Amino acid sequence: MPGAAPPAVSPPRARPVADEAGDVAAPMIAARGLRKSYDGRLDILKGVDLAVSPGERVALIGANGCGKSTLLKCLIALHGISGGSLSTMGRDLSRPVGPEVQRQVRRQTGFVFQKHCLVRRRTVLSNVVHGFFGEAGSWRAFSHNLAPAGWREAAMESLAEVRLAERALARADSLSGGQQQRVAIARALVRRPRLLIADEPAASLDPVSGRNVMELFTRLCATHGITLLFTSHDMAHALGHASRVVALKQGRVLFDKPPSQVTPADLKETFDD
Repeated sequence: MPGAAPPAVSPPRARPVADEAGDVAAPMIAARGLRKSYDGRLDILKGVDLAVSPGERVALIGANGCGKSTLLKCLIALHGISGGSLSTMGRDLSRPVGPEVQRQVRRQTGFVFQKHCLVRRRTVLSNVVHGFFGEAGSWRAFSHNLAPAGWREAAMESLAEVRLAERALARADSLSGGQQQRVAIARALVRRPRLLIADEPAASLDPVSGRNVMELFTRLCATHGITLLFTSHDMAHALGHASRVVALKQGRVLFDKPPSQVTPADLKETFDD
């Protein structure tokens, strides 16, 4: 029926992952029946089920307005939820939480956005050091000149991983768009977060730069065992860099499956009105 809501699907259970001691790790994210509305009237998320295990790479796809960005914000306590249950990194976010729990979640989460949000007139190194905001004494992250030596060393190591160490003292606005997004990746990874959230990280780049950026940050997440959750309108990125693809439609999960099982019919249903 035209306009009918897509059927809800049962999510796969988060696959258990053993840590170095052999113990089974808890899910990184566990959402059940998650709902989000604004002013009690505008329903954005209408019962989302999602389970993500440590180390997974999950792509969220869907048309504009389907709830992808809202879901990401709920998962990391930027927005409270209106119903259902939610746990992120073992912290219960089902009810309103205080600023300390919010800080605990965000300290262990890295962020990469479509717009890199660099401070253009500061050095590349200072921008990466900004990734330490939220730590004790984080005012020192305002500039690499004020930062503790350990932070500067970590920032240089992170820049080396994105192949920009030689530009550390250059101004951020002297870099190309692709290079600036690589700096944003270095900033997101400098604290070695457990979870990386990337909202359309390659959307503002040309095809070659976008592909390079996607390959870079998925490789670095795999190297460091970081769980990755990203949104993308580019199906080559979603299918080529994720271990799972989750499609949202009208605030509900339409399907949740490995990229190899996603069909053209699935994508048509996802993006058709």
